[in-house]
Amino acid sequence: MDSFRLTPMYRFLLVLTISATVGLQAWRTLFNNFAAEIAHLEGNHVGIIQSVREIPGFLALLAIYILLILKEHRLSALSVLCLGVGVGLTGLLPTFAGLICTTLIMSFGFHYYETTNQSLTLQYFPADTAPLVFGRQRSAAAAASIAVGIFIYVGADLFTYSQLYLLCGAAIVVAGIWGLLQNPTRRDLAPQHKKMILRRKYWLFYFLTCMAGARRQIFMAFAVFLMVKKFNYSVQEVTLLFVVNNGLNYFISPWIGRAIVRFGERRVLTLEYAALVIVFAAYAVVQSKLLVAILYVLDHIFFNFAIAIRTYFQKVGDPRDIAPSMAVGFTINHIAAVVLPAVGGILWMIDYRIVFLAGAAMSLVSLAAVQFIRTAK
Repeated sequence: MDSFRLTPMYRFLLVLTISATVGLQAWRTLFNNFAAEIAHLEGNHVGIIQSVREIPGFLALLAIYILLILKEHRLSALSVLCLGVGVGLTGLLPTFAGLICTTLIMSFGFHYYETTNQSLTLQYFPADTAPLVFGRQRSAAAAASIAVGIFIYVGADLFTYSQLYLLCGAAIVVAGIWGLLQNPTRRDLAPQHKKMILRRKYWLFYFLTCMAGARRQIFMAFAVFLMVKKFNYSVQEVTLLFVVNNGLNYFISPWIGRAIVRFGERRVLTLEYAALVIVFAAYAVVQSKLLVAILYVLDHIFFNFAIAIRTYFQKVGDPRDIAPSMAVGFTINHIAAVVLPAVGGILWMIDYRIVFLAGAAMSLVSLAAVQFIRTAK
C-alpha cells in the first residue's frame, strides 16, 4: 500500500473530497431535470445560473485573506459544511431567484473546498506523490458519484426532488462537522504567504488554468443540457450515465496520476487537448443518443487530466507560493467561467452548435500552449 495513504492529511482530504463530490454530483444530476420540469427554466436561465455558480470560484482569491483568521484545514471543513447547506436548500426554492440563492451557497462551499484541497495536497505531498494523491482522490470521488447515482436512480420514484436534495445535503453537513473536529496538520512545512501572489514566471500556469475553466464550463453547463433538451434524456437515464461514467473513472483516475509521474505534464496535457478538439467538434454534429453519451464519458475522462496543471505548478513554483497561487489560480480559472455560460446560453438560443465549436477552438489553443511546458528532470 502506498505510504501516503497512512497520513492523517490524506484521510482528512479523502473524506472531505468524497463529501464535496456527493454534494456536487447530487446537485448536478438533478439540476437539469429539476430546472426544466419543476422550475420551468429555459436555456438562457440555465446559462445565467451556471454563471452565478462560478462567481464564488472567481472570488476564491478571498480565501487568502480568510486564512489570516482561519487555519487552512478548518476552512476546508467549513466549506464542505456550507456546500451541504446549499444542496439541502435547493429543492425547497424551485424558482429562478431561489435557485440563484441556493446555487451561490452551494458554490461558495464547493469552490473554497477545492481551493484548499489543491493547496493542502501540493503542500503535504511531494512532486512524485502529489499526482498519485490527486488520482486517488478522483477515484474515490468517482466511487462516491456512483453511490449518489444509484441512490438517485432508485430514489427518483420514491422521493420528491426536494427530499432528494435535503437528504444529500444533510449527509454532507455531518461530514463538514466531522472535519471541523479533526487536526491533520504538521508543523514542518514551508509557511505560506498570506497575500496575493502574481509572478511572471507562472504565466503558463495562469493561462492554462484560465483556458481549463472555459473548457470546463462548456462541459458542465451544456453537455448534459444537450442530452436533456435535444435527446430527451430522463433523470434516470442521466443518472445511469453518471454511474457508468464514474465507474470507468474509478479505475482510470489512479492511472492518470501514474501517467503524470511517468510521462510528465506536457505529454499528458497534449493528449488531453488533442482529444478534446475532436470531442467538442463531435458534440456539434452528433445525432445519435448513444454517441452523445459516449462523447460525454470521454469528455469526463479527459477532464481529470487537468490535475497535471497543478502538479506542473508544484514543480516550477516556490513552496511558499502554493496556497496563494492556488487561490489566484482558481480566480483566473473562473474569469472565463463567470462569463461563458451566460454568453453560451445566448448563443445556444441562436444555434447550440456554436457553443461546442467554440470549445473545440479553445482546446486547440490550449494544445499549442502546453507545448511550452518545461520541468526539471
